[in-house]
Amino acid sequence: MIKLEEYKARRKSLMQKMGSFAIAIIPSAKLLLRNADTEFPYRQHSDFYYLTGFEEPGAVLVLLKTHQSEKFILFNREKNPSEEVWTGFRAGQAGAVESFNADESFPIASFEEKLLELLIGPEKIYYTVGSNRALDATISKSLSKLRGRIRSGIDSPLEILDVGKLTSEMRLFKSNDEISLMKKAAEISAAAHIKAMQVCKPGVFEYDLEAEIMYHCQKQGARFQAYTPIVGSGDNSCILHYNENNKKIADNSIVLIDAGCEYNYYASDITRTFPANGKFSAEQKAIYDLVLKAQLAAIELAKPNTPWVKMQEAIVEVITQGLLDLKILQGNLKELIDSKAYQDFYMHNSGHWLGLDVHDVGSYKIKDNWRKLEPSMALTIEPGIYISKTNKNVAEKWHGIGVRIEDDVVITDNGCDILSAKAPKTINEIEELMNNK
Repeated sequence: MIKLEEYKARRKSLMQKMGSFAIAIIPSAKLLLRNADTEFPYRQHSDFYYLTGFEEPGAVLVLLKTHQSEKFILFNREKNPSEEVWTGFRAGQAGAVESFNADESFPIASFEEKLLELLIGPEKIYYTVGSNRALDATISKSLSKLRGRIRSGIDSPLEILDVGKLTSEMRLFKSNDEISLMKKAAEISAAAHIKAMQVCKPGVFEYDLEAEIMYHCQKQGARFQAYTPIVGSGDNSCILHYNENNKKIADNSIVLIDAGCEYNYYASDITRTFPANGKFSAEQKAIYDLVLKAQLAAIELAKPNTPWVKMQEAIVEVITQGLLDLKILQGNLKELIDSKAYQDFYMHNSGHWLGLDVHDVGSYKIKDNWRKLEPSMALTIEPGIYISKTNKNVAEKWHGIGVRIEDDVVITDNGCDILSAKAPKTINEIEELMNNK
């Protein structure tokens, strides 16, 4: 778990980045209707949670920085026993102070009135415009009122800056406690992938494997997936974001599962590919070996001072050479890479940042230069090859083979720690697991 002291340190770090006279305003996530009067399960906005640990809706976080003080103000729902019977416990204003270390807490209904006072003095507002239309309007209205009082000697903030640019850089570097939570999420998900491999056999449906994944994760305390699971067999394995998960799995098909749970708000993201009947065909094995070789080449580069793009370059070179060796591509290696001929088979990048969001925040370039990896960054490494039946330039024996292998890694001082290492990924490991149930 993340301790209250860490949330406090994060707020302090953000306020230091804001400057001397500034205010940050960050709203909680909104409740969303699923249909009629039924709501989707609530999940707090990642930045809001990162700075507070507060999980209730209907709240606004304010950080106020002056020369003399740094203040954490939380606007949140009041206690209401009759409503709490229906929708659950509320911290209220006393709870915000006692349990979440707020310096002050006010009812959310008073936010617009209080905002006028809070905007007198700060030179800058850190707020992500467009993230909440109602709050956009409230801030705009308050600024207009203050500007109308300029002849009274009242100054309003001079500029609005995106607070997300500051929090994104902070969130890119994970603390030890964050890494522990991500490792737990990855281990739960790795075990779920193992369960799916063990129960898979020709004739079951894709949703049977999805159910196995979700059941195991929930039983281990990870109630929610970090994203909708992808369980694609045969031709569906070649659809990158396939999630209908409703096809009966054929005997000779390949099965691609991209699934990872969220544990205490932190995401995992693992992809494994395996044969439905427990034995890779010659063609499946050839493609799988190639993707694994590409991934291992990228993992070798996952260490401090490696520019992000180098992992992608390594993957592209291995995959293109492999497709040449298999005679799926023809021509000169350099020319094929330069013309991006590989994109008919490998059309995405090497991976993405990972953390509170499965596609986590953080820039990949700094002033047009690819960012270099640093210790405590977390990312995925996920090469793939997808040979759809719609690709008429490839022999039919390759059709319906989609392979992706994805692991979660954290950069260390000398290399990387593979958080998802417990999910089998060599051909021997997979076949042995599936045939010794």
